[in-house]
Amino acid sequence: MELLTDYGFILLVLACLFGFFMAWGVGANDVANAMGTSVGSRALTIKQAIVIAMVFEFCGAYLAGGEVTETIKNGIVDIDVMTADLLVLGMMSALLASGTWLLIATNRGWPVSTTHTIIGAVVGFAAFGVSFDAVHWSAILPITASWVVTPFLSGVLAFGLFVSVQKLIINTDNPFDNAKRYVPIYMFITGFMVALMTLSKGLKHVGLDINSEQSVLLAVGAGILVMLLGIALLRRVQIAPDADRSTYFASVEKVFATLMIFTACSMAFAHGANDVANAVGPLAAIAGVIQNHGVGELTAKSAVPTWVLLLGAVGIVVGLATYGYKIIATVGRGITELTPSRGFAAELATASTVVGASAIGLPVSTTHTLVGAVLGIGLARGISALNLRVIGSIFMSWAITLPAGAFLAIVFFSILKLIFL
Repeated sequence: MELLTDYGFILLVLACLFGFFMAWGVGANDVANAMGTSVGSRALTIKQAIVIAMVFEFCGAYLAGGEVTETIKNGIVDIDVMTADLLVLGMMSALLASGTWLLIATNRGWPVSTTHTIIGAVVGFAAFGVSFDAVHWSAILPITASWVVTPFLSGVLAFGLFVSVQKLIINTDNPFDNAKRYVPIYMFITGFMVALMTLSKGLKHVGLDINSEQSVLLAVGAGILVMLLGIALLRRVQIAPDADRSTYFASVEKVFATLMIFTACSMAFAHGANDVANAVGPLAAIAGVIQNHGVGELTAKSAVPTWVLLLGAVGIVVGLATYGYKIIATVGRGITELTPSRGFAAELATASTVVGASAIGLPVSTTHTLVGAVLGIGLARGISALNLRVIGSIFMSWAITLPAGAFLAIVFFSILKLIFL
């Protein structure tokens, strides 16, 4: 406890810097999973994607990031078997290790999982730096299972969405008119889904407690609003009466490009809601220990401080704006050839899966979820449509990430112990 008494303010400042560094890495690397499909399908330019993501990543992180943050803060390690000093230094090392690995991966163009990185780092310092019993291994099982389940679920959702697009629009006698008829329904689903999750789960920590009936009614209203806005935008998309077949289908894709503006927003919101926890979960634990002069208060499920979510949200936005373009370009054009209709199905399926997982407090990998969705799209078109070499390299980066996070955390934990203890 002498460490917290003597160096509490310094440790909190360092923790904020490390947390911001980690959030920067989340924005620079993992945000590609939110915006890569929009850029790859050419529905949005990189600059437009960055502007959209800056707004909705921030909103998702700030408004709906509290649930998953609790899992990272309280659910992975047993804080009762370690001292406050070790917990603070360990969480600091986890943040620094994760930020360092994300910087390395982003520089090399690897789209890695920030969820893998931070969980590997937290488990690494706790198991090897404190005690093997310090890790809630039973809590790790559902988290790791989600890394398999969520790609499967998002793949099934994306497959179903794309097949519905093919049957209702693309493979019909009049796809352009059918696109204008059915795309507003997809817009309603997008607005309803994101609004419902935000209203029912995400706003409690900012002082707004809305019951289930109110949430559904407001979400329906939000879905209708998005649909009406989409209909107004769709009226601008026209087709010449004498257009040839290629021009005709290009006009159909323009309709989906309009829809992808909304799915890109929902994807960015979902990503911010889930992945802000990777940066601010350990920071919330550090802040709680230092402010309460011990670990006792953390055993209760306390609310995540608003300023902690704000710091994470700003860090994600800065990382995206300064270095996110490298991974956006890699993911958007590397896995498979994307059109707006394919990108829409992948984005909506990914957003639905991630926001749903965020609502129940399960930290899932957006990388895994999006790749699962894109694989679902590819399978709907045939396996030859996928770039298996790129997918293989992504799988390899996933395998490296968790042990890399654990190893770096152990190294930084040892260094911090030498400095402060």
